[in-house]
Amino acid sequence: MAEQNCLVTNDWICGEYLRTRSQELTDATLQHVGITLTSVAIGLAVSLPLALLARRWRFLAGPILGVTTVLYSVPSLAMFSLLLPFFGLSASLVVTGLVLYSLTVLVRNILAGLRAVPEEARDAAKGMGYGPLRLLWEVELPLALPALLAGVRITTVSTVALTTVGAIVDYGGLGTLILDGLDTTFKAQVLTASVLCLLLAVAADLLLLALQRWLTPWTRAHRIRTSRAARKAAVAKVAEPA
Repeated sequence: MAEQNCLVTNDWICGEYLRTRSQELTDATLQHVGITLTSVAIGLAVSLPLALLARRWRFLAGPILGVTTVLYSVPSLAMFSLLLPFFGLSASLVVTGLVLYSLTVLVRNILAGLRAVPEEARDAAKGMGYGPLRLLWEVELPLALPALLAGVRITTVSTVALTTVGAIVDYGGLGTLILDGLDTTFKAQVLTASVLCLLLAVAADLLLLALQRWLTPWTRAHRIRTSRAARKAAVAKVAEPA
């Protein structure tokens, strides 16, 4: 009886809310995931050419990084307001804003990863007859994957959080439920949507971490060798005669 009355008493934790609003929660979660995935995918597609331009022509690196940093510093409400005349009250408005926010992290990480590729690896590939495109896709990008995927992880988690701001135009996924709950002081809705948003961020980070480890097994091997070498050095130091 107490559980059935939790909607009436407006409790923070309410099983009846989960039972009666499960479809609403599912729809909001799917919208949240869809907006996040779309934004990150487009952001990655835009960031890669920008990072390649900054790597190819160094005089462009400063302006590109500067512009992406300025975009990231614009408050979300102001960003959406500036984009409103172009996209109206639509999901495209939210996605475009999130893409612009993603550029600063993605461009910097991709550029850092490309610059960290050993020059001898490039020279060896060129000596084997690799052209520029083949060199990029088969040598440089695979070696830059750790930095690239680290940027994708950071961007995805931050995008999950920023998507909630889309509630101001009714395209915020779980953020729409949070805003509606705050407007109506519906405690169970606010808490449930907030927890789901947190779980989405944690799940996305863990999945991307697993993907990063699967795609870059050589980084684990390097850490293992480094750890073993450090232990051997420590043991040798302890064994040295005084």
